[in-house]
Amino acid sequence: MEQGKQRRLTATEISQIWAQYMNDSGSICMLTYFLEKAEDAEIKPVIAHALEISQSHIQKVTSILTEEKNKLPHGFKLEEDVDLTAPRLFSDTYVLNFIHNMAKIGLTAYSVSLSVAIRADITDFYMECLSETQQLYKMSKDLLLSKGLYTRPPFFPNIGQFEYVETKGFFLDFFGEKRPLQALEVTNLYTNFQRNALGAATVAGFSQVAQTKDATQFFLKLIDVAKRQTKTFGAKLEESNLPVPLSWGSDLTESTAYTFSDKLMMYYTSQLIALSIGYYGTAIAQSPRVDLAVMYNKLSLEVQKLSEKGANIMINNKWMEQPPMAPDRIELAKRNNS
Repeated sequence: MEQGKQRRLTATEISQIWAQYMNDSGSICMLTYFLEKAEDAEIKPVIAHALEISQSHIQKVTSILTEEKNKLPHGFKLEEDVDLTAPRLFSDTYVLNFIHNMAKIGLTAYSVSLSVAIRADITDFYMECLSETQQLYKMSKDLLLSKGLYTRPPFFPNIGQFEYVETKGFFLDFFGEKRPLQALEVTNLYTNFQRNALGAATVAGFSQVAQTKDATQFFLKLIDVAKRQTKTFGAKLEESNLPVPLSWGSDLTESTAYTFSDKLMMYYTSQLIALSIGYYGTAIAQSPRVDLAVMYNKLSLEVQKLSEKGANIMINNKWMEQPPMAPDRIELAKRNNS
């Protein structure tokens, strides 16, 4: 490489940068609204910190893309996608849980982005993103704990003498009583319950303020699926006499005023759906019990069908921006000879 000259962004790097712009521009709209409506003096600084992180990310990503003469995505904008004068839609408690959950998702997402970064500046950027998100995660978790709002996962007895698995039923018990859940299976059931419960509350709020019939009906369908899947996870925990987490349905107001654009809300729910599919895939790989794998496969298929329906709504309404694409060499050749 020539001295001092930057290599172009690779496909993996630009995919992460582009998605980062979309996600953070949407987060700025939502967090600005949350901060405008916040009343809790302890929660306000957490919202403000999360907003500052997204704003700094947008500045950095904009600089990276424009330096290489890449067009910026349209993304989301305060003047187009949120009404800051709208009444409160979610409680401060919900917002704190929302930020905590987004921080957990961010830790995973930025780890992926870092793992595919090659250029030094991109590597440094995602290392910084990880560090910031770790701080936000701790800040939100500590506040949830201090307020008595953090729902802890189940406790197990202390580990005794080590043992070896002695029966194939550990994996392939199709009939009869299932063995108790192992710790990692409990982790996935518990966290998937929490994500679905928070997602159901989020989409319930979206359904109240949606402006189009398509979006409203989609959100209502998504609420129904999220609630049913939450019950499925809860039932598996109860089978092993383990506690079931709480939901956040009571953290919604009765506001029906325009708050967020349908474009922003549909984008956000599409991201939640994509994350669910990924988390279910991880759970399948980490759940040796066959009944759990069958359950996750069934739930994943249901979510994938919703994903397609949501994508069609976004395309029909011109709400879906096309991500960076590889050049269509065949189409270019056809144009050249037309």
